[in-house]
Amino acid sequence: MVLDAIAILAGGMAAYFYRFGHWDVEERYFWALTVITLLLLMLNSSADAYRRWRTRRFYEILFKLLLVWGGVTVFATSIIYFVHVAERYSRLWLVLTMALSFGIAVSVRWAARAVLARYRLRGRHRRHVFMIGPGATLLGISRHIRAQQVAGYSVAGVHRLSGDIDSESLTCISRRVANSGCSEVWICMPLSMGSVVQSLMYALRYQTVEIRFFPELSDLPLLNHRISEIVGLYSIDLSVSPMAGGARLIKRLEDIVLGTILSVLALPMCIVIAIAIKCSSPGPILFKQHRTGFNGKRFKVYKFRSMKIHKEAHGQVTQARKGDSRLTPIGAFLRRTSLDELPQFYNVLQGRMSIVGPRPHALAHNEHYKELVQSYMQRHKVKPGITGWAQVSGLRGETDTLEKMQKRVQHDLWYIDNWSLTLDLKIILLTFVKGFIGQNAY
Repeated sequence: MVLDAIAILAGGMAAYFYRFGHWDVEERYFWALTVITLLLLMLNSSADAYRRWRTRRFYEILFKLLLVWGGVTVFATSIIYFVHVAERYSRLWLVLTMALSFGIAVSVRWAARAVLARYRLRGRHRRHVFMIGPGATLLGISRHIRAQQVAGYSVAGVHRLSGDIDSESLTCISRRVANSGCSEVWICMPLSMGSVVQSLMYALRYQTVEIRFFPELSDLPLLNHRISEIVGLYSIDLSVSPMAGGARLIKRLEDIVLGTILSVLALPMCIVIAIAIKCSSPGPILFKQHRTGFNGKRFKVYKFRSMKIHKEAHGQVTQARKGDSRLTPIGAFLRRTSLDELPQFYNVLQGRMSIVGPRPHALAHNEHYKELVQSYMQRHKVKPGITGWAQVSGLRGETDTLEKMQKRVQHDLWYIDNWSLTLDLKIILLTFVKGFIGQNAY
């Protein structure tokens, strides 16, 4: 997206110099370039032009870009004509701008694909895949991977199946996947073995790797399913994070911009809270604890200390309850208003957390609930957040029943499945309106 914006600006400047003979661009032409840039970026985003551009066939990319650039050219020409400002804008400048920017955008994509392909052929920037399925099927897919080295995939391990699968084999598969260091698991089998998929998904429920199903679907039309094309093959994505490619960049920019602004605004309040904690009870100002983050990796979370110094039994974390005697004089207020969460903006700026995402639970809680709540570990496919869809939906505070945790996980998985920048902004707004104060927060 950034390179497309630069391409439009460069094309517009070059076209202006060619048309008028100088670089002193008039203000109205800058405004026209701004509108054209926004239109192109929005249309390219809607057309998925920023997804899978490294593995999609180049003629498909070229055709899609040609449609978008042509559509914006027609739209801009029509606007200039219908609002009667044709005499203020050079038609030659507009045509040259669109032609030059299109050429630059295509050239940049071609060059980036060429550089990345060369990089991957040297064995770098590759995703490691663990494949499960009948031997003949795995052999065919392995040949596809070897034939398309530039796609950036390599085989980390295989497990051949010949028929039904038993519990011992499932345990072996789970262990081998964990030990392989793979980033993806590919389940490759004909539809006649479709019943095995459910067993495999259950066996891999603790894993945070991406799972793809490669069935034989050449003659089967599908509706309302997410399909990905990988090394010339089609997969049904069963458990894949939406935070990839452009979405990951947008999410990170959102965290950096909003996190910086909110951190600066909250700094005076943080100083006051720190002084109050230090004066009201002995002990450190910050509470530090390891939590499970993105892709199951542990990180240290920071909060303002709201409890007196005490010891827990090994592997046990007791949740705060109403009227908890462990709370400091200001601890109840901090927890009720969520002001104890403010230091987590440091985690956000570090890149270990996001402003919006599933709340990170204590390690002991993860170990307990991953056995009881199906798909519990899938909430770690995105970065944990300071606030989330579950929290603004009233699912804050103590999870003293299994049903409460199940509802929280359901909301977290719904957020992951439906993520968008608009949804994040909505959750942040709801957090300020009602999320910081709740009856279940103590």
